[in-house]
Amino acid sequence: MHENDISFLIRKAAFEVHTELGPGLLESVYETALVYKLRAIGLDVKTQVPLPMTYKGVGMDVGFRMDVLVENRVVVEIKSIDAILEVHHMQLLTYLKLSGHKLGLLINFNVPRVKEGIIRKVNGLEEPQRTSA
Repeated sequence: MHENDISFLIRKAAFEVHTELGPGLLESVYETALVYKLRAIGLDVKTQVPLPMTYKGVGMDVGFRMDVLVENRVVVEIKSIDAILEVHHMQLLTYLKLSGHKLGLLINFNVPRVKEGIIRKVNGLEEPQRTSA
């Protein structure tokens, strides 16, 4: 399955979670609900995935953790905050670079409509070739 297909399923699940729970809860609540929904539709989902880094050739376990990794391809960073800041964009891009994954979603559930809280970030993702009929 291509990252874009996985992203579609994640966004659909995020809409369902937000419709059910609404804004204003803790990130951990949304993470738990989203993971439950994604697993219920048969996706492989890992949570709080450790992400080591290398500095000057030395591997370091500095405590980076990706909130959610779906199908070992798409990184999901979950927020429940008043506003997404530039640092949150950079956090997701850093996770993509350190992990080698190509697509990430930054999802802020603390918004009136979750569509406004979903931001897509790419790190060298190639779009699939479309065949014409």
